[in-house]
Amino acid sequence: MIKLNILYEDNHIIVVEKPFNILSQADNTKDIDMLTLVKSYIKEKYQKPGNVYLGLVHRLDRPVGGIMVFARTSKAAKRLTESFKKHDIVKKYLAICKGKLTNDEGTFTDKLERLDNGNTIVSNKGKEAILNYKVLECDKKKDISLLEIDLKTGRHHQIRVQLSSRNHPLCGDKRYGNGEDMPICLFAYYLEFTHPVTLERLKFTLKPKKENYWTSFTL
Repeated sequence: MIKLNILYEDNHIIVVEKPFNILSQADNTKDIDMLTLVKSYIKEKYQKPGNVYLGLVHRLDRPVGGIMVFARTSKAAKRLTESFKKHDIVKKYLAICKGKLTNDEGTFTDKLERLDNGNTIVSNKGKEAILNYKVLECDKKKDISLLEIDLKTGRHHQIRVQLSSRNHPLCGDKRYGNGEDMPICLFAYYLEFTHPVTLERLKFTLKPKKENYWTSFTL
């Protein structure tokens, strides 16, 4: 069983790191997923009989690592879901892409359409997708850039597609990049939200492990 990195927990919510290449929620592959892992952790730690309630209020793509929050009660789940819908939750990512962007910071706005095969494309038939980016560092020798991305909408594969469509695919992105055999360089490193019960504003920061392309930058 995978040992979880728990960042915060109380009776209402639990904040945890999702490792790279782990599902957020079970699918037809039957591979291990975060919802099952966190439920098992709670059941064992608190010796709970029967089924454990855990609300999934947002997702990270399977290849992506980083911070996730789960709800431990239905009330917390409802309130957190509403916060996500109102964009009251701040989600920031660290990403390493190929090449150097023209501007050191800016906004990408596109319309993205999810296809039946699971891919997402830029299309006038799609839904609006917005993100802000800032270039933190560049490695000229490897021709790669470290970006901070502030996600304003949560479209399917949004960051990956918006960068790839501008010829700056994420390093390690097998679907929209060049198929390198390594974990994707996309990590949900910052999460800020209002606690669904105490109403305290909570902020969490986590850095990816210094391996692969991440070693090129001072994280």
